[in-house]
Amino acid sequence: MPRGIRFRFFDNARQETGFMAAFLESFFLQYGYAAVFSVLIACGFGVPIPEDITLVTGGIISGLGYTDVHIMVAVGMAGVLAGDGLVFAAGRIWGDNILKFKPIARVMTPKRYAQVEEKFEKYGNWVLFVARFLPGLRTPIYMTAGISGKVSVLRFIVMDGLAALISVPIWVYLGDYGATNRDWLMKTVHQLQHGLFAAIGIGAAVIGWFWWKKRTRIRFYREKMAESRAKRKAAKAEKKAAKQSADKK
Repeated sequence: MPRGIRFRFFDNARQETGFMAAFLESFFLQYGYAAVFSVLIACGFGVPIPEDITLVTGGIISGLGYTDVHIMVAVGMAGVLAGDGLVFAAGRIWGDNILKFKPIARVMTPKRYAQVEEKFEKYGNWVLFVARFLPGLRTPIYMTAGISGKVSVLRFIVMDGLAALISVPIWVYLGDYGATNRDWLMKTVHQLQHGLFAAIGIGAAVIGWFWWKKRTRIRFYREKMAESRAKRKAAKAEKKAAKQSADKK
């Protein structure tokens, strides 16, 4: 991408983020903690409102003195975990039938469902942890975890909770700190978003490499065991044939 186009792209992205933050700020100033909690639950169900911008905006109104930032972090944690938990519970309760519900079907297309299942097969429960930082895949991943029945409620809460303990305080405290300097704040938010995506990409590559090495090692041991069994079987057959030949003599 040419340099000028790249900068215009990021400037437009920052402007869109700023508009969303301004809209949420107006709403949150009117209804406070309850509004933040409600929007975060909606985010959990795939409503196209960025969760990170919601948390940052919650921090902004704290930085402006309308709410307490530490309480806002607690509300953010509660909203995030409640939204994620409801998505997981919906998948667990209704199973595959929930995919017939049109609003869900728009988010959980057959292609996306297959992709998520493949990621679970490849990366295991770490997918639940990483999903917290993947806005487009978070809802499908959590719903698939519930539908599959392979993830216990406790495991889901632990993995999602650990990820939320990282993401929620970062965004809320960042919003609180940059409440009076919006240009710096929006620029920093985008830098963090890009940094997180880069870190996730590197982490996925590392996990994929270890997974490939493990599969290669398992395949090697299986081949060796099969070869050993074949040799034992051949030796046994040879011994039996020799015995039969001796008996005939």
